[in-house]
Amino acid sequence: MIVVADATPLRYLVLIDAIAVLPALHARIVIPRTVADELQRPRTPLPVRQWMAAPPAWLDIRPSPPMPEPSARALSRLGAGERDAIVLAQMLQADLLVMDDWDGRAAALQRGLTVLGTLGVLDEAAARDLVVLTDVLTRLQATNFRMPPAMVEMLLARDAARRPPR
Repeated sequence: MIVVADATPLRYLVLIDAIAVLPALHARIVIPRTVADELQRPRTPLPVRQWMAAPPAWLDIRPSPPMPEPSARALSRLGAGERDAIVLAQMLQADLLVMDDWDGRAAALQRGLTVLGTLGVLDEAAARDLVVLTDVLTRLQATNFRMPPAMVEMLLARDAARRPPR
């Protein structure tokens, strides 16, 4: 399975100490160099920069892909990381793109890519008993990650339905 990721999910999974769910779920994650560079910017939180300074073996950093002209125009409103992640996912015929940016997700879906965000990754991890969903969502809420309360309620309800009554 080929999985490409953008910076935001990696950033928040590092910040909430849940980055280990990615290789547990998908073995190998591919990112373009642009995304790696974003994760090392001075304004990026120190734990994320430290993690990226010594990336794990399961993180495959690829050169940022050339931007075909039709894609360059169509994706011009996105940030460089989102654009490069989408183009790389298309080039690799990725099975999954992990991205939170709503405009980026919409552009990826228009290109036939399957997209999952940070919350989806955590939901999948909880379904496989890799994390306790209430714990990781509480840690995520302590960051500046924006998540609609209705989405949190839906995820918690789905998680509760998966669990046998005590």
